[in-house]
Amino acid sequence: MKDKRRPSELEACWSEKDMAGGEVVPAQVLIMRTSGCAWAKAGSGGCTMCGYRAASISGVTEEDLYRQIDEALSKYAGEPFVKIYTSGSFLDEGEIPPSIRERIFEEYRGCRRILVESRPEFITPDAIGSLPERTTIALGLETSNEDVLRTCVRKGFTAAQSREAGERVKDAGLAVRTYLLLKPPFLTESDAIEDAVSSARFADPFSDEISINPLNIQHATYVGSLWRRGDFRPPWAWSLIEVMRRLSGTVSARIMSSPSGGGTQRGVHNCGRCDREALGAVERFSFSQDPGDLSVACECKSTWERYMSAERMLGTAADVMPPESELTIRV
Repeated sequence: MKDKRRPSELEACWSEKDMAGGEVVPAQVLIMRTSGCAWAKAGSGGCTMCGYRAASISGVTEEDLYRQIDEALSKYAGEPFVKIYTSGSFLDEGEIPPSIRERIFEEYRGCRRILVESRPEFITPDAIGSLPERTTIALGLETSNEDVLRTCVRKGFTAAQSREAGERVKDAGLAVRTYLLLKPPFLTESDAIEDAVSSARFADPFSDEISINPLNIQHATYVGSLWRRGDFRPPWAWSLIEVMRRLSGTVSARIMSSPSGGGTQRGVHNCGRCDREALGAVERFSFSQDPGDLSVACECKSTWERYMSAERMLGTAADVMPPESELTIRV
């Protein structure tokens, strides 16, 4: 089927809340259509959970990227924070040419903070040397466990390389936001909690913020195929709350989460009845860092505990769902 999307149009654009200068502010979020992630195009197939390949489009020219910026500016409402994502790495010149980067920073010179994301191999002294001090570089570390990073996530770099890139960014006077993946495939729920906590402590020395990203099911991904045949359940919201509670007060970085697909079968969820309350608690804590904001009560917490116990007895991360009468999940 012919791709009817226009390379001159953004993949998506919206506004959400985030923090800049220690206060909660509106942020413009852009997802640019680009030629795609260098790692995915190298024949690796990309990361097991990443659906950004679907946002890639062949034949994107520099002129197309200029028009995408024009579209973004037409929707810009003066938000003090701007977040720009691509199908891969903002600092990859094969994806975002230097002239496009220069125009973006020039057009958004009035905003207080701008965030871009990159794989560590593109975070070179030359690439970051000309970036303004208000820039935050987001690193998709996902996990500090090298075995999980290589076999479960298939990230294509090591945790040590991500740490070195983070230290390089910090040495250049820029900020770092590190993304961690909660529940990579093949981990049990309890192992996923431990992995996220230990990975956050690994990332803390070179991170200003650590975003815990619960895995959500994206189309045309390896994890998506596991989920469709019942071999993977996205993480419970209880697990996300547990990770945040255990990290609170033990790391210097701001701990945050803004889950995609939260409260649906494809994203982080509990029983359906308490999802909104649980996700609201996560959002409040992300801004306040007050563990008291994580207080949530629901009968399904005992189901979550039994779920983890069942996985430990089975010795597998296979999905084990209780009867529908006990646990109802919205699609």
